[in-house]
Formats: sequence, structure tokens, C-alpha cells
Amino acid sequence: MKISKLALATLGALMAMGAQASQYVLQAPKWGATQQAAVAKAGGTVKFSHDGAGMAVVQSDNPNFLAAVKAGGAVTSGAADRVVQWTQPLSVVETSVNTSDDTYYNVQWAPQSIHAPEAWAAGYDGSGVRVAVIDGGIYDAHVDLQGAIDVAKSTSFVDGVAFNQDVGTFWHGTHVAGIIAARDNNKGVIGIAPKATIIGVKALHNGSGDFGAVISAIIYAGDRSGAAADIINMSLGAEFDRNEDGAAELRSLMNRAVNYATSQGALVVAAAGNSGIDFDAAKNLTDTPAESGNAIAVSATAPVGWATGLPGTDNFTHPASYSNYGNSMVWVAGPGGDASYPNTTDVCARPAQPSGLVVQRCYVFDFVFSTSRGTTAAGGYSWAAGTSMATPAVAAVAALIKQRFPNATPAQLKTKLAQTADDAGKVGQDNFYGNGYVNAYRAVTQ
Repeated sequence: MKISKLALATLGALMAMGAQASQYVLQAPKWGATQQAAVAKAGGTVKFSHDGAGMAVVQSDNPNFLAAVKAGGAVTSGAADRVVQWTQPLSVVETSVNTSDDTYYNVQWAPQSIHAPEAWAAGYDGSGVRVAVIDGGIYDAHVDLQGAIDVAKSTSFVDGVAFNQDVGTFWHGTHVAGIIAARDNNKGVIGIAPKATIIGVKALHNGSGDFGAVISAIIYAGDRSGAAADIINMSLGAEFDRNEDGAAELRSLMNRAVNYATSQGALVVAAAGNSGIDFDAAKNLTDTPAESGNAIAVSATAPVGWATGLPGTDNFTHPASYSNYGNSMVWVAGPGGDASYPNTTDVCARPAQPSGLVVQRCYVFDFVFSTSRGTTAAGGYSWAAGTSMATPAVAAVAALIKQRFPNATPAQLKTKLAQTADDAGKVGQDNFYGNGYVNAYRAVTQ
């Protein structure tokens, strides 16, 4: 099997960072006083636990902690935690814009490609639906996200760092949040579900984080007394060898967390990943949370040379060059963007560039445009490409469906996404698009 250099780099980062010997993720049929006592007896301290999910994140200086805590039978299984550089966008291009100018919607091919404007015209904008974004920091003071974030329920599972903090000027979580729910306020951009509520659940910082934080975030996001999310967006992922030490346990733990959130009524939407791997063929590899429990995985598509206006450039369903795929993984595809347009000298015939927005290469318009941290108090805007961008588009369509069918279960949302998607690629389900390219209008009218 041939694995791309990017895939090898991702795997290398996972293995090189290794396990954190002092932190563990544990599970039991339930979590209560018996499990707490077992942890204390083995020399551990509980950092996070959840009775209903039967899971905990524990720290210990005892090198034999895992064996000791399982010896009495109160804890059934667990694994040493590890820090992972989770999936990041393939490309990012930041820009400086004047947010007091008219909307930049005309550079947003992504919502147009999935017929979001038609869904809005039909009366569906995500009102009343709660979407948890498990990611890095979300800049809640951004001019396009004001009123979108449930600050009271937003939280962080990264020690010493708030949910609205991160590093640099891009802020992956902020870009994702804007794709879902940037407000229709005549400023900047518009999200696909522009009246949905975002709950920021920080599990990553500067793109990295441990399994314990991600698992804790999933449980919190789904819990009705926590974030009470209807949809959970996870534009993150880690690929590793199924036979690697501790891999089976980590997969089991992630499965359990995802399935707990599902049992609480939250649909978990996850990125397929950016390593260009066919997971039907890569039997030795696993990708989590894309292949975890009841989560649905999203592959990415893009136009090629959209801004030139040349014939054929209105096709938004070209498979993105980096996207992972496979019938065993992908449920649907969404707009993720790509940098595959070869001619950097062509004139950008469309869209008409708004005042204050200058782009010198047409290929940049094939990326997904959304909110970012920027360098000012009002926030900034960036283009980015990756399954990280396709995933929130699908999560936002799920939010529109939830508004249309407020009593829909995660399984019903999953089915509706599939049944109303545009059949792309081979007729019927295929290994890249899964059940098709999401269609927001059909999703809320059929």
C-alpha cells in the first residue's frame, strides 16, 4: 500500500510524541464511588469523570498504575493517554479586510454549492439548534460571531487555557465556527446555519491535545446537563496503526465517548482526514474519531479555478486531492476547498472583489472563506482547505434538518443527510462521496 508523505508525517507525529505516562483514560460499566476508591488505592487522582458514560481521565505518578487500578475489577479497561497533533487544514491564506464594508458572501462558493441560500429562503437558518465545536480556541468577540456563542456553556479541557484562547492569528476553531454559524449581519461572511448557537468546547491548543481532553469534551458536549448539543462538530482526527501498543484501548475509549453522546441525542460529525488514504485498502490503519462509534465521517470536495469563470469551474464536487476516503469510513461529502488549480496567472473574472479584499492568485478562491482570529479586536478572515472545512458544512446542514425536524434522533439526522444528498461520482454509494454531496435545500424540504 502506498501512503502519501502527508499521511506518514501525521503518523510520525503521533508516534513520536508518545504516551503521557502520568495520565490515563479509564472505563467501567459505570463510574462511581467504587471506581473512585480504586483509583485512589492505585495512587491516582481523578481529573475528569462521568458517571453515566462510565469514563474518567486520571493522573498518577505510579508507573504501575494501570495494572494496579484494573486489578480489583472496578475498572474494566484503560490506556495511557497520549498527545497528538490532530488533523489541521491543508492550506491557510490569511487576509485583512474592512469588516465595516458589505458582506463577503460573494466569495463564499461553499454555501452556494450545497444550496444553503435556498434553504434559508424556505425558512431554515438553524434557529434553536445547538452545535458544539470541539476544537481549539474560538474568538467569541469576532464581529461575525457576536451572539452566536453560548459563552456560559462553552468550556475548556486544556489546563490553564480558556475556550476563547489560542495561538497565532488563524485559530482553527474560529474558522470552523464561522462556517457553521457566522451571523447574517451585513458584515464579513455568512454561516450555513447563521442562527444556530455554537458551544465552544476547547480540547486542542495550537493544534495539539491529548485523547483525555477530546474524550472529556465529547462527553460534556453531548450531556444534557453539559453543553446539551444537538450536533457535535469534530474537525480533528488522528491516524495510527491498529496494532500499535494501546491503539485498541484508545479506539474503544473513543467509541464509548461518541456512543454516549449519541445516546444523549447528539449527532457526531467528524473529519475524514487529510492524508489521501483509501481506508478500505489500509486495513492496518485506523482514523479516530472518523471511524469511532456512531460518528459520521465527511470527505472534502472543491472547485478547480472557480474564480476564473472558465467552463467547468462551477463543478464543486471534484474530490479534494488530500481527502481520506473509503466505503468503510465516509458517510457524505462536503465543501472543503483545495489548491489544485494550476494556472496562477489567469485573471480572477469572478467574484467581483469587494472593497478591502485583495487576492493576487485565483487558486485561493477555491479554498473556504471564513472567520479567523486576525490581528484586530473585530477579528479577521481567512481562506483554508481541508476536511476540517467540509465537516462543519455538513454539521450545519444537520442543524438545518434539526430545526425542520426538532424531534429527529441522531440516526434520523444521519439518514436524512444521506437520502437528500446529491449523487456524485459513481451511481449510488461510492468510496469517496459515501452517500453523496450534501444538499441543504433538499434536506429541509423532503
